[in-house]
Amino acid sequence: MKKTLTIAPLSTPDTLTLSAWKAVESATKLYLQTQEHPSARPVLEAGLPFVSMDDLYAGASDYDELNAAIADRLTSGGSAVYAVMGGGCFSQLPSIEKACAQKGFELIQLPGVPYYTAAFPEAAEGQVYTANDLPQNMDTDAALYVSELDNPLLAGEVKLKLQRFYPDEHPVTLAIQQPSGAYIRRTLPLYALDREKSFFASTVLYVPALPFDKKQTYGYEDLLTVMRRLRAPDGCPWDREQTHESLKKDLREECYELMDAIDEGSDEHMVEECGDLLMNVLFHPIIGEEQGRYDDRDVTTEIVRKLIYRHPHVFGSVHVSSSEEVLKNWDALKQKEKGQQTVTASLKSVPRSFPALLRCEKVQKKARKVGFDFDTAADAFYKIGEETEELKVSMAQGKDVEKEMGDLLFAAMNVCRLLGFDGEETLHKATDKFISRFEQMEKNIEAAGKKLSEMTLAEMDEYWNAAKTTEFH
Repeated sequence: MKKTLTIAPLSTPDTLTLSAWKAVESATKLYLQTQEHPSARPVLEAGLPFVSMDDLYAGASDYDELNAAIADRLTSGGSAVYAVMGGGCFSQLPSIEKACAQKGFELIQLPGVPYYTAAFPEAAEGQVYTANDLPQNMDTDAALYVSELDNPLLAGEVKLKLQRFYPDEHPVTLAIQQPSGAYIRRTLPLYALDREKSFFASTVLYVPALPFDKKQTYGYEDLLTVMRRLRAPDGCPWDREQTHESLKKDLREECYELMDAIDEGSDEHMVEECGDLLMNVLFHPIIGEEQGRYDDRDVTTEIVRKLIYRHPHVFGSVHVSSSEEVLKNWDALKQKEKGQQTVTASLKSVPRSFPALLRCEKVQKKARKVGFDFDTAADAFYKIGEETEELKVSMAQGKDVEKEMGDLLFAAMNVCRLLGFDGEETLHKATDKFISRFEQMEKNIEAAGKKLSEMTLAEMDEYWNAAKTTEFH
């Protein structure tokens, strides 16, 4: 006959189930999780023989050791019943399941009433966690129950986690089990949670849901909620008027503003600009959702699948030894994914809406991958002189000037790239330098009692050269 191990939750004296008590009463071998708990009172009062796990709790150096020792004791003999406190022994269960499988025990888990239900019988639906497994992100739209709040230090950690999402003054209720097994409750502000002293394994914390406008922090779903509200029939007229096309200009500007924030190195500015850009991006799946074409879930699904597919060295069995190999694999997978059969198709895939210098640089880099490039910047430099002469002739003849100007810019970008500089950044620096010199020139002109608007170009050039000289001293 197969041996069985039955887990019988004692819950509390007032919520003990009939099936659990029958199993405990008729047990050939009864193990008690602890006798130092109000929920153990029915067993003690009935005078039933048992073996307690209290000695293992006292001697274990950590939870892994404790759980392994308990599982070993439970499966060291024949069929047995393990009477546990609360609604179950969830943290011990993996070790018990493993031991049962190894030693041929059938594991039976009887239903029990969890601490949070015993403490709050009227409890509505909500999130239920133990104090040790609170998630990083909390859903403050629903009520929260935190059980196994068994010491002030743990209560302090829970408080700090919750304060990221709830105001300090948010009222919370602590349910504390008495020696009789009954619960008493105390409501207090969140900030005072760890000042209490009555913490046991059966202590439960109730945190009511938070009104939307009272939240301490907001997540991705909250942003979608706000934006859908703005797009609603009774929402904001400007937000409702926006289309994919009308938002293009704003999207471009927000990208540039974020890049400025990155250059500035300000976390506060970065947070603000990341938010502006995210809002602009989320407009598009919301509009798609309204049109019944796609929604934000489709967008996140697509990018997650793409990241998994293009990172076989992380999510698959491919081995890479450098970031260069990662990029090479990425490009190969991208070409396969997009059905790019030729290099020309790859060149054409660079968006035409990119800033011209960026598009130029991307195309040149793709051509380089198949060897169509100068070896060095010095080799490419002669092309600038060649294109300069062609532009000079074209200007004299009055034809093809724009085409030759483009060729000259393309050649200059080639040299810039081969020198290892970013074209956009290099031109930005040159523009900054121009503005700085112009500012100095204008200050010098004003200091001389003259007006810029009344000067000739030759006169301004004198001041420009002076400003240029000052720059290097």
